[in-house]
Amino acid sequence: MRSARQAGLRTGGLITVSIHMHMRAVAESEIRDDHTWLAAFMGEAWENHPAEYAAGIAVSIDRVWGAVNDLYAAADVRDADVAKPWELPIYGGRPVAHSADADPSNPPLAILEPPGVSQAAAFLAQSSFDELWNVAGAKLVWSGWDEAEVRQEFLDHHRLLQGFYARAASAGHAVVRAVWA
Repeated sequence: MRSARQAGLRTGGLITVSIHMHMRAVAESEIRDDHTWLAAFMGEAWENHPAEYAAGIAVSIDRVWGAVNDLYAAADVRDADVAKPWELPIYGGRPVAHSADADPSNPPLAILEPPGVSQAAAFLAQSSFDELWNVAGAKLVWSGWDEAEVRQEFLDHHRLLQGFYARAASAGHAVVRAVWA
C-alpha cells in the first residue's frame, strides 16, 4: 500500500509534478499590496524556505492542501450555525490581483490579515483532530493507501499549521500565501 508521502516520490521512472502551497508570516506593515512585489518577496522566501521553516515563520503543504481544507470543513458539519473559521487556514484571505504589467507566470497570491490569522489560530487550537478525522477521514484515504499513514500525514499537517498560526497570531503578523508549481 502506498502512503500519501510516497505518492510524491519517483515512480516508474517518472517524477510526479511538485506543487506546494507556501505560507509565510510577515508583519503587515512590511507587505506591499502589489502582485509583482509580493511575488518577488515570496520567491525569495521560497528560496529561503528551509531556514524560514526552521525559524517558524514559514510552512508549506504539498499538493494535498485541498484535502487538508476538506478535513477542516468537517468542522462545518459539527458547527453549522457558526461562522466558518475552518476556511481560514488554507483558503482564507483575499487574493492579490495581477496588475496589468505583472508577469502572468507569477504564482497566485493571497494575504490573510492579522485578524484572520488570529481567527485561524483560534480555530486550529480549539479543533480536535480526532473529531475532524472521525467526520472526514474516510473521504481522505484513497483506495490502496495505508489509512494509518494517511491519518498520520494529516495529523502532521494539522500540528504544523497549529504551531505556525499560533506563532503568527502571537506576533500580530499577516500570512501571505503562494502556490508554487
